Amino acid sequence: MTDKYTAFVSHGWGRDLAKRLGLPQPVALRRHAPGERLPEPVLVVGSGPSAGVLAAALEDWGVEVRREGADDGGASPQVGPDGARRSKLGAVLLVLDSVERPEDLSGPVLAAGRALRSLAGCGRVITVSRRASTADDPAVAAARQGVEGVLRSLAKELRAGATGNGILLAEGVPADAASVLGALRFLLSGRSAFVDGQFLTVGTDGGELPEDPERPLRGKVAVVTGAARGIGAAIARTLARDGAKVVVVDVPAAGDSLARVANGVRGTALQLDITRPDAGERILEHALGRHGRLDIMVHNAGITRDKLLANMDDARWNSVIAVNIAAQLRINEALLASERFGAGARIVSVSSTSGIAGNRGQTNYAASKAGVVGMVRSTAVRLAARGGTANAVAPGFIETEMTAKIPFATREVARRLNSLQQGGQPQDVAEAIAFLASDAAGGISGNVLRVCGQNLVGQ
Repeated sequence: MTDKYTAFVSHGWGRDLAKRLGLPQPVALRRHAPGERLPEPVLVVGSGPSAGVLAAALEDWGVEVRREGADDGGASPQVGPDGARRSKLGAVLLVLDSVERPEDLSGPVLAAGRALRSLAGCGRVITVSRRASTADDPAVAAARQGVEGVLRSLAKELRAGATGNGILLAEGVPADAASVLGALRFLLSGRSAFVDGQFLTVGTDGGELPEDPERPLRGKVAVVTGAARGIGAAIARTLARDGAKVVVVDVPAAGDSLARVANGVRGTALQLDITRPDAGERILEHALGRHGRLDIMVHNAGITRDKLLANMDDARWNSVIAVNIAAQLRINEALLASERFGAGARIVSVSSTSGIAGNRGQTNYAASKAGVVGMVRSTAVRLAARGGTANAVAPGFIETEMTAKIPFATREVARRLNSLQQGGQPQDVAEAIAFLASDAAGGISGNVLRVCGQNLVGQ
């Protein structure tokens, strides 16, 4: 669905009017396109060993890198030593994995802050830090947790489509681990356009970077439920674009739409009610019979039956639980029982910000989507033994047929209640799922990645 307001204030007298009246001024976001180059130059701030490691990785990708230590006085990145004007920064990478006390944050964080005036539209700010743990010394834990406060607040200060996100390293995970570099590339790229104020935790030194960044899923077979339209169709198209052979699944009533999606991605269609007790076996049988393997399971199918809890009936409650979480649990149980869903398997489920922050009139839906979060965290442990991962993506306000039916005033308010001041696109959800389904995300498991533009509710 077109956001006419964003188009109106993006140029000409509409932009001038919005500025004069102090109205929201969302901009068209930089999204992924074939052949996309990563933003540059990237200013790397930090004086520890990891800063050098990550700077070298960026240079290996052909990205121009500028360095600024925490104690070098923070010279303006717009003016070089010769006084010549420099170009706008494409990104700022703030490396904080060696902080040991809150006082250590001051130098690098303030140095990064001085660079923000030079950040280009749709630029990126990315922190790399260690995950706080109860095993840490209290001062270390305070410093590490402080990074999260810095990043989430900073993301709300950025303008012109720029985003701020972080990478959290578990203890013992080096900065040049494949999944750290994979997460860095994802967050720098247009694939993360609607991901803002979020953290990806790299829990193990796992993963493998693709030979071809444009086709990271080459040779994989993926199943996507609820794929006949909307976000599900976008997921199928994105996985196919990235090289996967895709099986699209939806109810028989959506058969014609499902067939069109399958033909469009050169995949196969399976008409199936996922609440059937044998749905998992049917999915596995189809994937193995048609394609010889199954590597990626994307649980996207979901329904809403909204009602205030005081007026909720059994049918509304039970149908949402059955489709949105109980079916996923049964399908996963069947997959995990099979030796054919093995090494490197990926499960990615679609949750919702409603399951994290709650939403009026959606107790059933929120219960099911919060259940998805609990499910993937538990399933991640069970998949780890076979080198697999389980993660969830939690969309916020996404421009779909469903949100197009929301009354105009309510829809406009919902669109602006995030740091990017606009709704996301189905493609934004699909890009996050494609990354989590890739080999590069092998060290990322049990994560819930919000694709919500840093929605102001529940952040």
